[in-house]
Amino acid sequence: MVDVASTIAGLVTTTMSSLDTFQSHALWILIVGAIFAFCLGFSLGANDVSNAFGTSVGSKVLKIRQAYSLATVVEAAGAILIGYNVVDTMRKGVVDVNIYEGEEYTFLVGQLGVLAGCATWLMIATGLDLPVSSSHSIVGSTLGFSLVLKGTRGIDWSVVYRIMASWVISPVLSACISGVMYILLDITVLRRKDALKNGLILLPFFYFFCIAFNTFNVVFQGSKILGLESVDLVWALIISAIAGGLAALFCQFVLRPMLLNYINKDDKPQSKATVVPIDNDIVKPTPIDTSDATLPVNAVPEEQKFSFSPKGFVKWLLPAKHREEDPHALRLFSTIQVFTACFAGFAHGANDVANAIAPLAAMLSVYQEGTVKQENPASIWVFVFGVTAIVIGLWVLGHRIIKVVGTKMSHVHPASGFTIEFGAAVTSILASKLGLPISTTHSLIGSVVAVGTIKSGKGVNWRVFGSIALSWLLTLPVTIGISALITYLLTLVA
Repeated sequence: MVDVASTIAGLVTTTMSSLDTFQSHALWILIVGAIFAFCLGFSLGANDVSNAFGTSVGSKVLKIRQAYSLATVVEAAGAILIGYNVVDTMRKGVVDVNIYEGEEYTFLVGQLGVLAGCATWLMIATGLDLPVSSSHSIVGSTLGFSLVLKGTRGIDWSVVYRIMASWVISPVLSACISGVMYILLDITVLRRKDALKNGLILLPFFYFFCIAFNTFNVVFQGSKILGLESVDLVWALIISAIAGGLAALFCQFVLRPMLLNYINKDDKPQSKATVVPIDNDIVKPTPIDTSDATLPVNAVPEEQKFSFSPKGFVKWLLPAKHREEDPHALRLFSTIQVFTACFAGFAHGANDVANAIAPLAAMLSVYQEGTVKQENPASIWVFVFGVTAIVIGLWVLGHRIIKVVGTKMSHVHPASGFTIEFGAAVTSILASKLGLPISTTHSLIGSVVAVGTIKSGKGVNWRVFGSIALSWLLTLPVTIGISALITYLLTLVA
């Protein structure tokens, strides 16, 4: 019995000694990795986070600094409440980490290459005013380090193909959701003689759906960090319905009277459709198609007559190209868009923030456990670290990409901005629950293009879109190359 106890004690001592030795050798990698992770988060904040609030600023619903403040809160909430699924996919799903069993030091070097490669490309893209995908970047960087260290061995191509398919599906799905929503919004509200009245009727339903949808995704199989992973479907539906119902009641009996006072307090011939004026020193709208400018308060849209012929039906279904909008209705949607901007920011935090912290989470787990299995969930402090870096990047350089998404690609007013953000947010949150690191950038740009095209045949600046699409195509091969090069150089000196 004494021999068994002494043997066990010896094994424990040896294991602890081995872990201490590993940690002392790998500490520098963890420190440098944290620095690169901060740089990656900073770059993501400057480039990717700006997408979520770009249309709100472009439609003059929010000032730049107001957008930054809201983004700080909702991005953090989305990352902590839902982002854990995407973190697990990125740190253990793309590459089989078990092939690095016994080579933990080499694995840490590879993760350092991932962080450096991804951060480098995002900073270059931000400097060129290109809203690229952090999802593309992190997947490309992950493939780059793995190809150098293990070749194609260990790469789970089924996961890679699934992720790549989502990059195509996400902008298409987001475009469809936003496009259909804008058409429905146009039919039920914007083209009506009393657009404001119809908008106020639909407002509680919008709030119900947004709050219920968000609540369901937070509660059902929810955050392990908050102990919500065991909540079943029935309870999640009940809680979501209650939350949505309370939001709808609040909207109907508290918010609605406030909105009416707000809309009617400044009854001028031309609506500014704003909550606050935009900071024109930072963002200067590019005139692309201003045919949907507002009209005098007492005017009404020309009625679009229904027809059973295919051509006539399409003409009735789509908004009139040169119709002027009711300024009161636009002022109503300027308030809703603040809410949907937060919804979009929450969705972005749920999906894309994971890209910044997944490599660091993997490094920290391997460093603490001494094994690549990474059995423990990512620490909440890793999320806080990533969100902090992202928020700093947003405040310092976020205006560059906001200018592109919100003003250069398409003319955006509050009603169209609302549907753009809503479609992109729904797509991103659904993907987050499935653990798919989709491109929120792709989703938002898909929505901008769809709604801009529906509003007006000239509603999209295709030259700007072309440069963005080219950057998307380049992101994967460029990040593979940068990450592979950095990883190779690290193996020579580490």
